[in-house]
Parts: sequence; structure tokens; C-alpha cells
Amino acid sequence: MAQTLTNALSTGRVAHAYLFAGPRGTGKTSTGRLLGKALNCTDRRDGEPCNVCPSCVDFLAGRAMDLIELDAASNRGIDEIRSLREKVAFAPSGDYKVYLIDEVHMLTDAAFNALLKTLEEPPPHVVFILATTEAHKLPATIASRCQRFDFRRIPVAAAVATLEKICEGEGFTCESAALELIARSATGSLRDATNLLDQMATSYGKQLTLDQVRAGLGLIGDERSGSLARIALSDDLGAGLALIASVRDDGLDLRQFQKELIEELRALLMVKSGLDPDEGVTQERRRDLEAAVASVPVPRLLAALRAFGEADLKQDPRALYA
Repeated sequence: MAQTLTNALSTGRVAHAYLFAGPRGTGKTSTGRLLGKALNCTDRRDGEPCNVCPSCVDFLAGRAMDLIELDAASNRGIDEIRSLREKVAFAPSGDYKVYLIDEVHMLTDAAFNALLKTLEEPPPHVVFILATTEAHKLPATIASRCQRFDFRRIPVAAAVATLEKICEGEGFTCESAALELIARSATGSLRDATNLLDQMATSYGKQLTLDQVRAGLGLIGDERSGSLARIALSDDLGAGLALIASVRDDGLDLRQFQKELIEELRALLMVKSGLDPDEGVTQERRRDLEAAVASVPVPRLLAALRAFGEADLKQDPRALYA
């Protein structure tokens, strides 16, 4: 995607409309802003903005007149789009006037119809960037007039590398395992990962440990989650209920405990399939998982995963053994 956009800038083959689709926190809006900056850079080289020309400085300072952002979640009506249509005819101060519409799927049907007219006959100096987390909700007439780029969830390794750079820049010290835990908790959203890191630093200071991050995220880390996963696979109802009762009596959050159960069962299924359950898994951990599922058929693992996912430990622990 980055290479495609860079080539378009280098060759001058810029589309009049782009659709950035993907999960939240994966960089759609940020990429839109970077594209707007590059389009108006007066000293662009190989598609990259120089960051020193007056246009780039204005973009970096957040005062660029040629970047107009619209949040469709709160400006979803036809009046806002009509106002936009009236303004697109005005010439930009630079080369392009860039309209960045976030959460564009929230627009009403009437607003989409009004936007369609502009997308069909856009002025040559206007570029639209439509960002959405739910691209399937866009009318086909809108999507078909855009170059679409799909954003993926950020891999854990990439998120950890970015968090390490942030820590270095902000003077934080954080254990690698703690950064990995933050990245995993963000489930592919780099924005959520950075927010969690900021929250941990606010709570515990600039020297973060794994235990602090685990406590701050509300994670239990109780070894009994692994024990219960194995008990559930053996259909030992009595032992399972007794273990759940002990967890409850210790005052632990049963819903969070259930999440850790699901993670353990997922790891067992991954090992049964011949895959590594996590990056950097130790040989000892892998041998333990392999031994636990050596005689367990895959259908039983899948059934247990389904039971763990659908049951409510807090309401009815016996549902795990249905």
C-alpha cells in the first residue's frame, strides 16, 4: 500500500478518491493526513514529503488550510455534504485540497447521494480520502469510484517495536514481556497499544514491570486457568467445579479468568495442529502443551473451545461440560 501511494505521488497519477478500510487504530486517518501532506509538498522527492517546506510545516503544525477533516459520525446529514460540495470549487492554496472523511459509513443515504455527485465529477484540484471501519456499509456506487486500500491489524512484533521507540523517546523503561503483553491486549490496534502504554506510565511511573502491567490491565495470570483447561478436556465435572469454586472464593474476576482459559485452550489447539502458540514460546512450555493434548482428538478441542467461548462461568460453570 505505501509503495503504491508513493509511486502514485512520484508519477503524478493521483486518484481523485481513496477508500481506506480496516479495523480501528490501524492508521487509516494518519495515513490520510500523511497523503494530504505529501500531495501539497513543494519539494517532494520520490513521493516522500520534505517536512521542511512551508506547506509541510503547516501540516505538521496542524494549521494546513488545504486539509479539511470531517467526522461523519457527528456530521452525517445531507446539509454537511451540501456545504462540502459548495466549497470544493474553491482553489487550494497549494496543489490539492484534500477532504478526509472519517467513519464515512455513518453518512445517511441522502448524504451519500449528495457525495456521489461530487465523486462522479470532481474538480481536478480535489482529492477525497474516505476512511471507515465498516466498508461493507458503503453503497457500491461510492466504493466503485475510489481506489481501495485495506488496512490490517498490526502484528504483535511490529507493535512492540513501535512501543520500544516510544519508550526510548519518552524516557520510559519497560520490560520486553510487558510491552508484548500491552501489544497483545491491544488486539492489533496500535492506537490502543500506545494509549495503554500511556495509561500504565501514568499509573506506575516511567519504570514499568511485567507485574505492574498485568495488574494495570486487570489480568489474573492464575496458573489454575491451565489446570481447568486440561480438566475440561478430561470431562471431570467434579474437579472442574471445585476449581472454579476456589477461584471464585479467592475473589478473582471469573470473566477475566475465563478469557485466560480460552487463551490456554487456543494454545493447546495450536500445538495439536503443529503450530507455535505464541512468538518466542519456550521448549518447556511447548512440551507441556504437547503432553496435555497427546491423546485428545481435535474435535474435542474444538468443542471445548466453543463451550468456553459461549458459556458464562459466573452464571453457570456447568455449561462448560455441556
